Amino acid sequence: MQNQTSPLILTFGPADPVGALGIQSDVTVFAMHGCHALSVVTGLLVADSARVDDIQPTDHSLVVEQARMLLEDMPVAAIKVGTLASLEQIAAVAEIVSDYADVPLVLDPFTSSLPDCGPRDDDMLTLIHQLLVPQASVFMLSQPELARLADCWRDPGSIATVAEDAAELTGLGCGHVLVTGVGGGDGSRCNELYEPDGLATALPWAQLLPGPFVGAGNTLSAALVARMARGADAADALSGAQDYLTGTLANACRFGMGRLVPNKIFRAPGAAC
Repeated sequence: MQNQTSPLILTFGPADPVGALGIQSDVTVFAMHGCHALSVVTGLLVADSARVDDIQPTDHSLVVEQARMLLEDMPVAAIKVGTLASLEQIAAVAEIVSDYADVPLVLDPFTSSLPDCGPRDDDMLTLIHQLLVPQASVFMLSQPELARLADCWRDPGSIATVAEDAAELTGLGCGHVLVTGVGGGDGSRCNELYEPDGLATALPWAQLLPGPFVGAGNTLSAALVARMARGADAADALSGAQDYLTGTLANACRFGMGRLVPNKIFRAPGAAC
């Protein structure tokens, strides 16, 4: 018997029956990076490869109880906060992670596949902005998600650049803001990592694969937090995570009649679809 040597990562997220999103996706990606997942399930998705029909939230008291038990028992090298399913969960998780401020925290709370819940979504965005963003080492979101979140502080009808919106978030205390899929005038796309002093790095997408995919963003954030758990800084972790994501998409699988699922184990023997 030997002590655990692989970095332990605590991840909060929903259970996805397809395995493209949430906890199941994180477990696989962490393992492919030599890390072990400790998981707290925030909800149950009703989904197939085409869409997510619903999410059934876990009671926030159970989220707190499970997370506290794990954190009091084992040292974690990093924390990932994915999709949270209620206002109560957001407040509870924000309180939990505040007790581990020295542990890298990757925040990836938005899942475009989830159905729109109307005004409640706006309340959740506000609470994420107020309670979780200031604690994040890296806050990851797409360019459209950033534009929507910016309604929390922008005047109605006003516009701003990606850099200006990112500066708003780093000004709250967020270490880095990773904006994915930023469009160029020539139709290109890149992922831009911002720090308090401005743009730290911009990594172009190596190729625009046809897709459509489900779980690409989840795969990227999981690879990012795994590399940070192994000691990489945010910029170096992003470079390796983006290379890994590209491989998963180039080798993606069609499980059913819906979207392609990133092949997270494409480097393993016999893993081709």
